[in-house]
Amino acid sequence: MKNLLILITFLIYSTTQSQIVVKHFNAEWNNSNSAVWVDDLSDCDVTHVDIVKNTKAQSEHSVVVVPTIIVFNEDGEEVKRWQADLSFKIGATKKDVQEYIDELIMSSF
Repeated sequence: MKNLLILITFLIYSTTQSQIVVKHFNAEWNNSNSAVWVDDLSDCDVTHVDIVKNTKAQSEHSVVVVPTIIVFNEDGEEVKRWQADLSFKIGATKKDVQEYIDELIMSSF
């Protein structure tokens, strides 16, 4: 019985974690300001979008400055956004984004 409960908990957790998506919007001309740590985030899927090559995604998500990091919940809705300042540098850290993802996961239980 205990093993079954552990298995069910693991399945719920693994399903939840794969549904959170983090999109990192940037442009090749701004690679020096890229949030390189975004690929080290855990419990989420990370997607990179070059706004020059994918203007549709830029428009769809109203990205006006790069880099921009957007977190989407399991329903595909935007739930958090971090944007660069006027110098094209983002103030968010890996810790900031990971803590938000962790809170999002815990709130779904």
